[in-house]
Amino acid sequence: MCGIAGLFYPGLPKPIDPARIVAMSDAQAHRGPDGSGVWCVAGVGLGHRRLAIIDLEGGVQPMALPDQSLAVTFNGEIYNFREVRAELAALGARFSTDSDTEVLLHGWRAWGPDLLARLNGMFAFALYDATTQSLFLARDRFGVKPLHYAELADGAIAFASELKGLLAHPLLRRAADFRAVEDYLGLGYVPDDACIVAGVQKLAAGHFLLVQRGRPVPQPVRWWDIDFSRRATGSRRDLQAELVERMRAAVRSRMVADVPLGAFLSGGVDSSAVVALMAERSKAAVKTCTIGFDEAGLDETGYAAKVAERFATSHRTRTVGAEDYGLIETLVAAFDEPFADASALPTYRVCQLARESVTVALSGDGADEALAGYRRHRFFAAEERVRGLLAPDLRARVFGQLGALYPKADWAPRPLRAKTTLLALAEDGAAAYAKAVGVTTPALRDQLYSDTARAALGGYRAETRYVETMRNAPARDALDRAQYADIQHWLPGDILTKVDRTSMAVGLEAREPLLDHRLVEFEASLPPSLRIRGGQGKWLMKKVLEPWLPREILYRPKMGFVTPISGWFRTALADEAAALARSPLLLQSGWFEPRTIARLAEDHRSGRAEHGRTLWQLVMLERSLARLFGT
Repeated sequence: MCGIAGLFYPGLPKPIDPARIVAMSDAQAHRGPDGSGVWCVAGVGLGHRRLAIIDLEGGVQPMALPDQSLAVTFNGEIYNFREVRAELAALGARFSTDSDTEVLLHGWRAWGPDLLARLNGMFAFALYDATTQSLFLARDRFGVKPLHYAELADGAIAFASELKGLLAHPLLRRAADFRAVEDYLGLGYVPDDACIVAGVQKLAAGHFLLVQRGRPVPQPVRWWDIDFSRRATGSRRDLQAELVERMRAAVRSRMVADVPLGAFLSGGVDSSAVVALMAERSKAAVKTCTIGFDEAGLDETGYAAKVAERFATSHRTRTVGAEDYGLIETLVAAFDEPFADASALPTYRVCQLARESVTVALSGDGADEALAGYRRHRFFAAEERVRGLLAPDLRARVFGQLGALYPKADWAPRPLRAKTTLLALAEDGAAAYAKAVGVTTPALRDQLYSDTARAALGGYRAETRYVETMRNAPARDALDRAQYADIQHWLPGDILTKVDRTSMAVGLEAREPLLDHRLVEFEASLPPSLRIRGGQGKWLMKKVLEPWLPREILYRPKMGFVTPISGWFRTALADEAAALARSPLLLQSGWFEPRTIARLAEDHRSGRAEHGRTLWQLVMLERSLARLFGT
């Protein structure tokens, strides 16, 4: 696991100053504390920061073939590299290291871009081919590993794992893109097809970019996509057996490392499943760790302890409290762009805890997206059944009127908060789901924005990408479409960004076995009735796990990795929320109405309304803008 950076001139091959590559790489030194390297020839420079995991002595990067015709800088792990290596050796390739990096060089020579389809792993890499005078940038199927790039004023293409690597180049123009602010407030993160710094792009998950000297820079090419339109055949027993074997294989492949390895354990279904399968295979006690909260209603450490005891793991626990708000500047520095998923705070803490004893940690991320594990998936599936009973015009009138009359009751128990559901039923399913997955609603954003900001957007809405993705999804039904959109946007933009930045900030490699593409492709083919049944998401997975995990783990209500920020903004952080309305940076931007911000903070503090997540968004936005554009 590493950080990569580099420059490529697609026009004239201008000289590269190695010191510039070093500066871009060193801005990401946290991603690779074990070593660094630079490789330069006319018109191209590659940089690397290394976190050594496999072939500790031989896997030094950037790596080039002996004749210097190919060179690569690589971030990630190829879990099946030994199988690919054997196939290449049969074709005549001669290897000088035992690293997965060298497989990319010989694989490119043998197959070109088709190499990607043979790889099972998480990766982002840049490969220079001197024979064709081309730069090849590629990113893994789900976007586990990041890759940013931009065209600079001198004609160079600059790339780096993190935005801060690009910001280290003096020719990168720093100007904010307000559409990305709209995306961030709507979704809680800046998605893969946007960036807070205008002109910077992220190579999307499952895409590659091939730039050849003397030709215009093309658009990225999608090399992989998930398909929800197929349906698996066979009995339920056969499907259960296949699911557990695919899960076993995914965990097994990610336990290969030449350094200490462990796992995150929240006490939920997914991380518990990973730990159970690790314990099944491991000869020694699995090292596990969990983070708890000082609010009992959000604390899962008791469940994690039960799983740790069941599998005799070497378990460690730490607690997060309101004082951990002091980590905000650390998080802002780690994420570069504003990032509003407050679970980043405990995720950072659990990564810190894990790094004290291991270098690699397996996580349970990915199952919710693939197997409809979120509450919103169950609600959406139920809403779609209701939508199917009435004609769209009649449904819009009936539920629209009921929703308008029903009082808004953020304070009430969840079953009594029907206003949102009634209004959602009045809408098209894709539009309703796009709002359900978001953070700050379009109506509240309109109140927050100034006239200047609304004019700048010209009607643009963050939710549009979700609606379009759902409508064009390779899928059979509405649940398929919602899950497909989550995998395209939520997974890389929120979940995987959170895990990558927080783990890399402490020099820890996180691996996601439940995102093995062969496993997810199989899960996407399962009929909806095996994903959601009897009010349970991930239904087939839970049935499969019954021999390993107790029912109180499998079938308890999902808590998620939730941070108690709402309560914090009414107590320890109430002054922080009130200060937002007076923030010079937010006022000078001209984007926001300070009176609206002040009202949100006061209404939240008094308990009249629930605005904790929006206030957190504004705090993180203010701090990120200060770091990126402040003087």
